[in-house]
Amino acid sequence: MIIPDIETSSRPYEGPLVAIEVDTLSRGGGKPFMREIAVVTDAVAIVALDEQDRVLLIKQYRHALRAPVWEIPAGRRDVEGETPEQTAARELSEEADVGAEHLELLTVFLNSVGWTSEKTYVFCARGLTNVAQFERLNEEADIEKAWIPLPEARAMIQNGTITDAKTIIGILLT
Repeated sequence: MIIPDIETSSRPYEGPLVAIEVDTLSRGGGKPFMREIAVVTDAVAIVALDEQDRVLLIKQYRHALRAPVWEIPAGRRDVEGETPEQTAARELSEEADVGAEHLELLTVFLNSVGWTSEKTYVFCARGLTNVAQFERLNEEADIEKAWIPLPEARAMIQNGTITDAKTIIGILLT
């Protein structure tokens, strides 16, 4: 396999959440080609299971889709020095007002290797407790929470109610 050489690289956009890199690549004597990459921080996602094997789902507005989406709690690894497990605990608390005695890493997946550097760490959380409510802003202010039996959550994947990739991966691995 030939690994292309990066001939030129630029970053025409850098925002608070994403940067866009544009690279010109070559494979030796062939014609150069360009690739655009969305460079973002990694993320975590948490399958929170209570004693009755119900999974915590949240429904929140996702602007890219212009619609609300059912998903498991998740968030960016945007605090310097935090481990993925610490980020998962923080995000579970911030998004769902839930703490976890145990966090187990289920998998790490690459979100879309053709255009983004992002990878997501998926955890299963057990030994759940309620924690103080976090002040949520913007679209997070309207988060709806639901505890769904695991078999019903799997059925929601099959019938198309749950379409979010991290949620599908987390529930099916659980």
